[in-house]
Amino acid sequence: MSEQSNKTGAGGLITRVFVKVGVLPFFLLGALVIFTALSSKFLTGQNLVNVARQSVYLVLVSLGQMLVLISGGFDLSVGTAIALTSVVSASAMVFFAGIFPDAIWLAILLGAFAGFAAALLVGMVNGIGVAYFDVSPFIMTLGVSSVGAGLALFLTGGVPVSGLPFEFADTFGFGRLWGIPVPVLIAVICIAVMWVFMSRTRLGTQIYAVGGNIKAAHLSAINTRRTLMLAYMVCALIASLTGLLLTARVESGEANLGGTIALESIAACVIAGVSLRGGIGRVENVVLGAFFIVLVQNGMNLAQVSSYMQMVLLGVLLILAVIFDQLRYRIIMSGR
Repeated sequence: MSEQSNKTGAGGLITRVFVKVGVLPFFLLGALVIFTALSSKFLTGQNLVNVARQSVYLVLVSLGQMLVLISGGFDLSVGTAIALTSVVSASAMVFFAGIFPDAIWLAILLGAFAGFAAALLVGMVNGIGVAYFDVSPFIMTLGVSSVGAGLALFLTGGVPVSGLPFEFADTFGFGRLWGIPVPVLIAVICIAVMWVFMSRTRLGTQIYAVGGNIKAAHLSAINTRRTLMLAYMVCALIASLTGLLLTARVESGEANLGGTIALESIAACVIAGVSLRGGIGRVENVVLGAFFIVLVQNGMNLAQVSSYMQMVLLGVLLILAVIFDQLRYRIIMSGR
């Protein structure tokens, strides 16, 4: 009988961990065991630091995606926001650098603002369609993604925008402050701000409420349309920041940046326990989820898994995460 109670206790502990934080700890443990066995270079300090540096961009986009998922929707246009930001900001920087050759940082600042404005327009269109016209988030963001991708290619003719100010890439692409890469510092600041925003502000609480039950939120005097609108706008702005950092990294404006990041950010969020039904999700888990996705990609590269099979395995991970999300939701509902 004691043996049976021990099994029940172990099973109960696993179930409680699964309900609280989702499937991520189990996936992370499995990845560490598998890739450590496949490559001796995987679990080294240098490789883990490299993974942390590479995960900055996905972490940022996943934070924005988390907002929209918690509000009850999702955003397939984050990749387009990145591409538009890259193209518009790079073109603006080159233009203003020609006008203000002695004020390079002014040209960089104006270019960054132009990129933010382009992404903000993407977020506003998404928000208006979802919040005010009740368009399905899938259809709305998919359509905006297609339009934005076409605009990015039209603006550049498919040719990368080159000739960016040296200071931009040197600072935001490869610069270090106190020995820490600048993109990592920016990501840490964004994580801290997002944590405060979601756990300590009224708007963060309203986003959880809208995603949990939009009708109840409306009856509680929450402006649900404004809340949804702001969620999509903030998501686009965070994607825009990612676009600027990636532009600095590749030192050119690229219309094909962020091609697969929408799928990866949704996968990172779902694996991290963010519910596809809305109302559930934590910032720290999403950061770990994005780190996990990049860690898996890194492990597959070290294990010499082909890029085609990597796409297959990431898709399988997303499917499994959705299945486990369904199971988790049923467990939560049965316990009420």
